[in-house]
Amino acid sequence: MRTPFFLNATVLCLFWLTKHRVDPFQLSAPKVVTAAYGGSVTVSCQYNNRYRENKKYWCKGQIYELCRIVVKTPMKQSSDRSSIIDDKEAGVFTITMTSIGESDQDMYWCVIATSGRNIHTGIKILVSHTVVTPPTTTQVTMEHDKISWWVTLRWILFVLMLCCLVGTHIAVWRTKAAKTVSPQQQLCHKNAGIYK
Repeated sequence: MRTPFFLNATVLCLFWLTKHRVDPFQLSAPKVVTAAYGGSVTVSCQYNNRYRENKKYWCKGQIYELCRIVVKTPMKQSSDRSSIIDDKEAGVFTITMTSIGESDQDMYWCVIATSGRNIHTGIKILVSHTVVTPPTTTQVTMEHDKISWWVTLRWILFVLMLCCLVGTHIAVWRTKAAKTVSPQQQLCHKNAGIYK
């Protein structure tokens, strides 16, 4: 049995809409953090307490699906110049990077490993050539009004696209139904023309 095109398109649109959606009540972090060249930077990723026991990690790369894990939990771990601490009581895991260099300027990802699709949010680390200062800590708080406008816009566009798809399907169905006139109706139309 062949799957109708509009069903495939709808499923693909749903996948696309949900693929990059991160609920700020699951995981939140700053979008951009600036670090001083030669200094250190600390980034905090706040998460929902239901993910307290899940593994967390810090990943580097422009595209999440292709990123390289820099450091990961359990508890306190360090790797090269990066360390991660998971404060399960506070629902925050904190990453500290030291001896910041040009190569550290990139896209990073706070990630919570789950049995389904991992929960992740991106952070752009910018390297500034200013005087080295003490480590900067960036705290994040979860707020209701932090939901991205893009998430809302994508759902509105999806509903509009779905309405167009349904409207087109109904129009095609009605056109086909109008073209398939029964022989009795055709005979009535011919007879009506005779008696005019």
